[in-house]
Amino acid sequence: MWISPAYAQSGGDGGGLMTFLPLILIFVVFYFLLIRPQQKKAKEHRAMVDNVRRGDDVVTGGGIMGKVTKVKDDNTIQIEVAEGVRINVVKGTLSDVRSKSAPAANDTTPAGKSDGESGGIMGKLGLKK
Repeated sequence: MWISPAYAQSGGDGGGLMTFLPLILIFVVFYFLLIRPQQKKAKEHRAMVDNVRRGDDVVTGGGIMGKVTKVKDDNTIQIEVAEGVRINVVKGTLSDVRSKSAPAANDTTPAGKSDGESGGIMGKLGLKK
């Protein structure tokens, strides 16, 4: 008699949708930040692998670099890693395809000029060797 009975608060205001709203919001954030970019990256990789052709420079997932000498079938290519050394590689393991028309990323400083004269990074900063 000294203790008054406790009555439950009514919680029927928003019910079903309001309880699932945070869960739905988390799923939407995961979709736009994780799932969608991964699908886009996988699609680009698939297109890159499907367009590999003879003469392309490729890099495998293991880091082996070589030139494609033969496209055997839909899943296998043959690459030449050294003069006369050819290996068969599964197309899906390619991590990069550098086409034969891509320019080489070499330092093209003309002979006899220093970085200050050729306009390189040292020249842009106003420094000389």
